[in-house]
Amino acid sequence: MLMTSGAIEAMQRCRTKPSVLIIRHLCGDWGDVDASDARANERALNPNDPLRVFSVYKLSPDDTLWVITEHDRSITTVLTPEEY
Repeated sequence: MLMTSGAIEAMQRCRTKPSVLIIRHLCGDWGDVDASDARANERALNPNDPLRVFSVYKLSPDDTLWVITEHDRSITTVLTPEEY
């Protein structure tokens, strides 16, 4: 797992542990994604149609984090939308 500096700062500000976000992401709680991204995440669970998995977690009115697992499951990154 990789975390950007912006993600680390946001989690510190909001007193959120990285493990909480990763567990939600791994358990299929995609957070605040729209319907299209939720459907894409569900499709991504099919090993015959690997896609990236994308979650959005709003930690505060000013702090949103994205968690993205690559299509080949090689890495998961926690970042702010601005860092994408």
